[in-house]
Amino acid sequence: MLKIPSVFWKRAALACLGGVVIGGQATAQSMNDVQKIAKERGLSTADLLAAAKTFTPSGMKDDYIIFSSGGHAGQVFVIGVPSMRLLRSIAVFTPEPWQGWGYGVGEEILAEGFVNGKENLWGDTHHPALSETNGDYDGQWLFINDKINARVAVIDLRDFETKQILKNPLTVSDHGGTFVTPNTEYVIEGAQYSVPWGADYAPISEYKEKYKGSITLWKFDRKKGRIDESKSFAIELPPYWHDIADAGKGISDGYIFLNSINTEMATGGIENNNPPFEAGVSRNATDYLHIIDWKKAEKVYKAGKVDQIKGFPVISLETAIAEGLLHVTPEPRSPHGVDVAPKGDFIVVSGKLDPHATVYSFEKIMKAIESKNFSGKDEFNVPILDFDSVLEAQVEVGLGPLHTQFGPDGYAYTSLFLDSAVARWTLGGSYGAGTPEPDWTLVHKTPVHYNVGHIGVAEGDTVSPDGKYLVSFNKWSVDRFFPTGPLLPQNFQLLDISGQGTEMPVIYDMPIGIGEPHYAQMIKADKLDPWTVYPEIGWDPLHQRLDPMAPRPKSERIERSGDTVEVFMTAVRSHFKPEHVVVKQGDRVVWRITNVERAVDATHGFAIPQYNINLSLEPGETAKVEFIADTPGSFPFYCSEFCSALHLEMIGYFLVEPNE
Repeated sequence: MLKIPSVFWKRAALACLGGVVIGGQATAQSMNDVQKIAKERGLSTADLLAAAKTFTPSGMKDDYIIFSSGGHAGQVFVIGVPSMRLLRSIAVFTPEPWQGWGYGVGEEILAEGFVNGKENLWGDTHHPALSETNGDYDGQWLFINDKINARVAVIDLRDFETKQILKNPLTVSDHGGTFVTPNTEYVIEGAQYSVPWGADYAPISEYKEKYKGSITLWKFDRKKGRIDESKSFAIELPPYWHDIADAGKGISDGYIFLNSINTEMATGGIENNNPPFEAGVSRNATDYLHIIDWKKAEKVYKAGKVDQIKGFPVISLETAIAEGLLHVTPEPRSPHGVDVAPKGDFIVVSGKLDPHATVYSFEKIMKAIESKNFSGKDEFNVPILDFDSVLEAQVEVGLGPLHTQFGPDGYAYTSLFLDSAVARWTLGGSYGAGTPEPDWTLVHKTPVHYNVGHIGVAEGDTVSPDGKYLVSFNKWSVDRFFPTGPLLPQNFQLLDISGQGTEMPVIYDMPIGIGEPHYAQMIKADKLDPWTVYPEIGWDPLHQRLDPMAPRPKSERIERSGDTVEVFMTAVRSHFKPEHVVVKQGDRVVWRITNVERAVDATHGFAIPQYNINLSLEPGETAKVEFIADTPGSFPFYCSEFCSALHLEMIGYFLVEPNE
């Protein structure tokens, strides 16, 4: 029989398996039942312990919240920890009917991200970033990039809704975005694959001359809750491919670190018997870590030392070099992660083809820049800091290292894609691991399932990491879940890192069967303060203010002016008012509707068949839909939420009289 060592574990086991403990005694189930079920299911004591750590009874809320990219879904996923429950999908770059995003509301925001006037209604979200104050998450705003179209979105965490989408005019793809400076002065977006400015045409044979790298600093206006394009600028970089970015913090505040691949500037062409990109971009022994002084760059921009390219201010590569804004130093080839330690004193880079985590000292970087300790210049005249003069340590962590996060206890954690493991190592004794001398040592590796990309430690990329939990965002799941055809879910695995040394077990598997999530950040739940109802009836979520045109009780009406019909409607359990809307074929319809509920969770939907309209109206929200009544007929509109016992009765008729 399974042995459970203490009363605590008895209670935990009973809770996990459905029992209730009152005064130390179980009701409904006994310990014999627990032991029997554990034996039948093959559960070990470790399994029951993991269940006790993650089981979250009804009504109990999670301690942490994950904001995860939604990958090809183009959205952001909100996940509780330790329960690993999916709480919400935030609609961003892709229409999403449950939230009415792109089906009556949000079209104007989605249109902001159209490329050269062409619709782009999907996104490849990669790197969400929470707003920060003094290098710590403040829970106010969230930013997310779209790799496929080089777009950046702003999400307001009062209502978890997207408020702005911007298309980068200079480039067509981004990967080193979005990351924020320590007080969210700027949202950083690093272009990935170099292209001519604006993705204009140029033959690949003119790659070195015509193709450009860049990094964009989007100025964030916290009061308006929007990126201010008029105060944003970019810096031209060599035409390498640029990968992950991170902003300095603490002593390195004012700097951006951006790694790169394809310093070979390979142009591929496997169809012409040239080396494929896969081989061509991995020939050099090292690539370049870019070190950018953004505060100095800001001064250069404000001084007007920029070129206007595609209508956007750009500090040219020549100016960046002349003003001392840009330096590079060798980094392990094919890097995929650059991560700044909590104090800002160390920068950790992982190269996919190098088994080490390479640690740079910010103090040594500053000394090398000041003394001009260069080992030469790259092909574009960018000074190269001597590698040995800026190196602090190299820690052999395993095969395929990618990304590093940090704990509060002097530990660093690195994902190992090829090893399918997470490595724990000490980040120097002076950092807080407790030893008098610097100590850079691999402590432990926990296997994960399988092929981990990013990892997320609770607040693990801030000035004050929490530790306790780590989530391994695994790209493959293989045999972990029931096979859903050849397309299998990814696997988010929760690790308990609250112990020391080799105590770092996997305690939960969460299949993600949507999109291809990439990176995530984990914030303490008590830093978030979302609304549960909008502040007042008639609230406009887009502008976060009262809409003076919002319908209110006793103001419902239908008005016609020429061929324009305006509908002023309210929604409340369990009816719309008015219930009959009659127009003529070809009329322009402006339909305003307000949910006048004040009860939490009393959301109403509003759906019109054939017209591609479905709204989600949270308590107090008002929305406006405009369309042409081009299809004659009789169309029952209804509440698409199960809002009440009489939700089926919450309908009306939209009647479109045909033209004679």
